[in-house]
Amino acid sequence: MNSNPRSPLEAHPDKPEEACGVFGIFAPGENVAKLTYFGLYALQHRGQESAGIATFDGQQVHLHKEMGLVSQVFNESILNQLPGGIAVGHTRYSTTGSSRVVNAQPAVVETRLGALALTHNGNLVNTTELREKLLARECNLVSTTDSEMIAHCIAEGVNDGKDWLEAAISAFQQCQGAFSLAIGTPAGLMGVRDPYGVRPLVIGIIPGETQQYVLASETCGLDIIGAEYLRDVEPGELVWITEAGLASFHWAIPQPKLCIFEMIYFARPDSLMNEESLYSYRMRIGRYLAKESTVDADMVIGVPDSGVPAAIGFSQESNIPYAEGLIKNRYVGRTFIQPTQHMRESGIRMKLNPLKDVLVGKRVIMVDDSIVRGTTSRKIVKALRDAGALEVHMRISSPPVTHPCFYGIDTDNQDQLIAATKSVEDIKNQIGVDSLAYLSWQGMLEATKEDPNHFCSACFTGDYPIAVPDVVKRSKLMLEKV
Repeated sequence: MNSNPRSPLEAHPDKPEEACGVFGIFAPGENVAKLTYFGLYALQHRGQESAGIATFDGQQVHLHKEMGLVSQVFNESILNQLPGGIAVGHTRYSTTGSSRVVNAQPAVVETRLGALALTHNGNLVNTTELREKLLARECNLVSTTDSEMIAHCIAEGVNDGKDWLEAAISAFQQCQGAFSLAIGTPAGLMGVRDPYGVRPLVIGIIPGETQQYVLASETCGLDIIGAEYLRDVEPGELVWITEAGLASFHWAIPQPKLCIFEMIYFARPDSLMNEESLYSYRMRIGRYLAKESTVDADMVIGVPDSGVPAAIGFSQESNIPYAEGLIKNRYVGRTFIQPTQHMRESGIRMKLNPLKDVLVGKRVIMVDDSIVRGTTSRKIVKALRDAGALEVHMRISSPPVTHPCFYGIDTDNQDQLIAATKSVEDIKNQIGVDSLAYLSWQGMLEATKEDPNHFCSACFTGDYPIAVPDVVKRSKLMLEKV
């Protein structure tokens, strides 16, 4: 049973929910459990439902995972019970598989060569087919996650006589969809990305005389433990880290399609992608947004925290002063105590509070990164007007979200995505703003300064780079024939 149920307020959040965070470390002689804890702490924004760490001490595997935040799941005593020189860790938001402790990761499976512990960021699209295949072979599946299925596919290869690398590559060739993996074994640590590289995975090195390597979903997971960014794991690449060092195997032809929402919203602004911080990219899309849709106003504000860099860029490009109009309570988090009816009716005040003396009598441009369902935006707009804002103009630093994601982001069914059913004018009226404009799809991609074909933007276009089976599409594409 889920020990951390969502409150009614959190059941349908008005943002796409983050992917998961994975972390792996090969550092014999170091306290790898504690280093993994801090790595997961830095990746907490990618998933707040459960956390887990598995360590390898020779052939023996040690595992601890529970529902809750990283700081709630682990303490000094628990970390001291996780010895070894290799570790993998995970912080989870559920995509495939419900929010229960049995679905928490790492997924640990026994093989003839010892245990393997797998952590997964992404989502497979052929889970039904894989599950049927594994059940037909009498695999003991204890969870409902696609991640456990990948682990069992590797274990089957090992038990059929393959070594770790052969078994892993054979398993990955059976998987369709998005997967960035950190996999611990008694022999070494693996880092893997699917051929499209939909979800990020980076390699770091800990300075010193011995070769100690780190894998993380984002570079902020390296920074916190003093590891230096080496490079990304490439799409279709497997890196194998052992006492001999780092070996690379290209198991599939790369067809890069990094999720553009990683750059717009999911990853932390201090993480590096394409050799710059995402803060810089988000400021740049704010500038593009101002070029495309500025409006006469007294101030620009950002919706904390994710809308702030784009708001600063918008301000710089438009020469309209930037101000903080909304203050975020960063310590609300998930709570077991339900708000009173009056608090529920007051909307977003628990998380965001307007600065009345800053806003009163002002024409305000409010910048945010996305509108998914529109409910939160409407409440924020009302709060700004109640605080005395004369006009509220909303600018969004991404195009309208019209299609759900099948690759590891938990978006609503299509009929619940406001931009899939309503025009920009209709959305403007529904959320109660004086004007509304989105960043163009072309502007969003041009601002990356990379090949625009190297990104997945299916949530804006419906052009899915990895084929999605009709049975899976039907679960979310409510408005289209599939």
